[in-house]
Amino acid sequence: MNPELYLADLEAKPAALSALAATLADRDPFEEVPEDVRRVVFLGMGSSRYAAGVAALRLRAAGVDAVAEYASAAIGHPPARDTLVVAISATGGSRETLDALARHRGRSTVLALTNTLGSPVTEGADLVADMAAGEERGGVSCRTFQHTLALLLALQARLTGVKADVPGLVRRAAEASADLLDRRGAWLADALTLLDGPHGVYTVAPAERLSSAEQSALMLREGPRRPADACETGDWAHVDVYLTKTLDYRAILFPGSRYDEQAMEWVRQRGSTVLAVGGAVEGAHALRYAGDADPGVALLTETLVAELVAASWWSETTA
Repeated sequence: MNPELYLADLEAKPAALSALAATLADRDPFEEVPEDVRRVVFLGMGSSRYAAGVAALRLRAAGVDAVAEYASAAIGHPPARDTLVVAISATGGSRETLDALARHRGRSTVLALTNTLGSPVTEGADLVADMAAGEERGGVSCRTFQHTLALLLALQARLTGVKADVPGLVRRAAEASADLLDRRGAWLADALTLLDGPHGVYTVAPAERLSSAEQSALMLREGPRRPADACETGDWAHVDVYLTKTLDYRAILFPGSRYDEQAMEWVRQRGSTVLAVGGAVEGAHALRYAGDADPGVALLTETLVAELVAASWWSETTA
């Protein structure tokens, strides 16, 4: 793992997304998915599971039976020919995901979503989809997480039959990512100061984009090794509100939940520090970027803020 290479991986996001958009416009990577799928089971760990959780929620909302499972679980959905198992692993070698696949190979329809073609996760798979994120030389899943989300949106369109301009969305996310990168000289230093407290950073997002909070917290733990944890916005009032009374509570809020104000009321009362990424929220410091009013763009883009914060802190620890 290397902080300089990690930063370079982040800076390559717009170009990688633009290339992915062109690929998706040229062909549907999921065109061979069977039409008689009755259930979708996502398997993954870490960032892969974060993305899968959002995808499963979106599919259920569209009337598709879908679940995101911890690949490490000793029990899970039983195999069946009308079950589509989506095994997500950027490296293609996640031990837990490979173990979970063992009960499905040859018994369910297996789709491997990976950034490493020919890796173990593709062995025996009925279908393989390439994340096409390029090599992450920094050793941290950042572009692969973003590309996983984009590809799962394309899979959703295929499974539901609802037309969606996923290539156009990915292009807009590339533009939004470029905007944050190009203007970081105007916002990054302030964000570093706001979030640099003695008790870590907390990340908060609506259920529909919970992956943004989970991935952001992971980036702060994985690179600079800072305490960080994620919470769903509505659940915050039931599980994390207590921290604002005793800690120097500092958080990144990804707005869009109907319960944003419920959380911010407590934040204002207790003088906590919140950076709202992608929207103006009373009592929070706002960081806006191009296209942030589009929930799809936000889903694919907003983690870049925490990733750049993590890159800066990580570089400091190795200087």
